[in-house]
Amino acid sequence: MKKTVLFFIALFMVSGIFAGNPATKKIEVYYFHFTRRCMTCNNVEKVSKDAVEQQYAGKVKSGEITFKSVNLDEKEGEALGAKLKVEGQTLLIVSGDKRVDLTDKGFMYANDKPDKLKAEIKKAIDDLIK
Repeated sequence: MKKTVLFFIALFMVSGIFAGNPATKKIEVYYFHFTRRCMTCNNVEKVSKDAVEQQYAGKVKSGEITFKSVNLDEKEGEALGAKLKVEGQTLLIVSGDKRVDLTDKGFMYANDKPDKLKAEIKKAIDDLIK
């Protein structure tokens, strides 16, 4: 009887290892900035945040995708910037060891073509989800 119980416990544990859910891929969207900001800096953040929240509402709610605005003038922001090798205003999408830098597109499109920036963000995130 004792061996039977141990067998089923072992079987349960092994089946849990092989049948477990695959690891959910976490995607983090960061907008790094300084305390002093221009209109374009503010628009890059606003458009990027809106893009993530509107296009991936379910994944944002579940925590699979996050958007974080990071002030490089603050201690926490400086540490995260150093970790991700960011030294200035940067729009960065990170998933594991993959990084997509959309800074140039952010500053090019945020003011006059926000929908184009949203499309670029969607394309980058969709590529990371695959």
